[in-house]
Amino acid sequence: MKSSEDKLQQLREKRKMAELGGGEKRLKKIHDSGRLSARERINLLFDPGSFQEMGVFVTHRCTDFGMQDNKILGDGVVAGHGKINGRLTYAFAQDFTVFGGTLGEANAGKICRLMDLALENGAPLIGLNDSGGARIQEGVASLGGYAEIFLRNTLASGVVPQISAIMGPCAGGAVYSPAITDFIIMVDHTSHMFVTGPNVIKMVTNEEVTFEELGGARTHNSKSGVAHLMAKNDQDCIAQIRRLLRYLPQNNLDEPRRRSSEDDVNRSDMSLNSIVPDSPKEPYDMLDVIKRVVDDGDFLEIQPLYALNIVVGFARLNGCSVGIVANQPKVLAGVLDIKSSIKAARFVRFCDAFNIPIITFEDVPGFLPGTEQEFGGIIKHGAKLLFAYCEATVPKITVVTRKAYGGAYDVMSSKHIRADYNIAWPTAELAVMGAEGAVNILNRKELEKEASGAASRQQLIGEYNDKFANPYIAAELGYIDDIIEPKETRPKIIAALESLLNKRQSLPPKKHGNLPL
Repeated sequence: MKSSEDKLQQLREKRKMAELGGGEKRLKKIHDSGRLSARERINLLFDPGSFQEMGVFVTHRCTDFGMQDNKILGDGVVAGHGKINGRLTYAFAQDFTVFGGTLGEANAGKICRLMDLALENGAPLIGLNDSGGARIQEGVASLGGYAEIFLRNTLASGVVPQISAIMGPCAGGAVYSPAITDFIIMVDHTSHMFVTGPNVIKMVTNEEVTFEELGGARTHNSKSGVAHLMAKNDQDCIAQIRRLLRYLPQNNLDEPRRRSSEDDVNRSDMSLNSIVPDSPKEPYDMLDVIKRVVDDGDFLEIQPLYALNIVVGFARLNGCSVGIVANQPKVLAGVLDIKSSIKAARFVRFCDAFNIPIITFEDVPGFLPGTEQEFGGIIKHGAKLLFAYCEATVPKITVVTRKAYGGAYDVMSSKHIRADYNIAWPTAELAVMGAEGAVNILNRKELEKEASGAASRQQLIGEYNDKFANPYIAAELGYIDDIIEPKETRPKIIAALESLLNKRQSLPPKKHGNLPL
């Protein structure tokens, strides 16, 4: 019979084996590829000394293909809970040194148990993905494990924040769990996501494409819009997760994150008075506006490489976490198109799900015309953004800086779709369309008859601009609550936000709406 000391020694040895994962040689390969090990990632993610691991000694139960003789403690995933920025968080990290990080029944069971606990305790869930996909030796049991995870991702959606970091390969069914989560961060050059790999594509369609071109971080951050942020390396990825969490509540019943700020709530910025050019056709950078208004100029942009004609991200105003949506006049004049509508709609819905107030900076000439947009479904995709704003019950504040034309005016958090406080700068133009287009339609017959059509046309354009290229008619109708000097934007928004933090607004009783997918 073993003594107590022998049993303690056995425990220490088993724990050391679990911590080694697939062994020193495989760990070296991970480091040589520029990646950190699963445990190194977990240790970086959590506050020092706070991580509590679960399922340390779990092993698979597979007996096919000689697997009964190849069992590794932990079974390829490190899972547990701890504190991030002082707050309870659950996380798992797939261990590529153990069976290539593949997912089997026992492995999936650890992740599912963690997800259940995160949901039951109302805490964020982080997945550090680095996996070869389904464990072929376990067959359909592995596929069942993925489905169990997908179900829990869906049930947790809108209840606790879910963040996925792609820190290695992620292929086939493995991509759908991250896709259901709220944010995806990919590491440049070392992470990949795709449903079918380059070899299958070559065989089926005869297309030749590299791993990086098909599913690299840059592809999914700039072309597909699947990813939300891109990191330089594993360390940067972990740092971005920790930064993102600072803006998010613990769950859907929690209040927005608040931190003390030394930035004066009454601070005005004279440069805003001249930031909008005199010419309505001249661009400016909306990021300059945002950074001059928010606390300490600190803005965490989400999807900064995708659909550049719209800007979304997190900031603080008087210490309160807010979501910002803004048209970007320097890209396609800030027009709304398919990609920008989807990008903004998803962000608005996230903010609404987690009680984060939405600040909208508007300078939009309308929706992008063209057959490509129409055939691509701009009607239903544009409706997604409209649906998201209409459905949102969080505090909504809108600042019209310049153009607010046509249906895009309605969509961008107008008073008519339950925005709470709408203000405009004197440079704002609220109309069905721009002056030139309006005159061409309204005065077409008159201009065709007159020999001096060009002179008359310029006069009519001037008259139209005098009447509509300003915010005063909308203000008279109550569609705009105030017209302010741009320099006053920060204190005006903060005052409105403080008055709305206890806002209570509900939707008609229903199971859920039918978003135009």
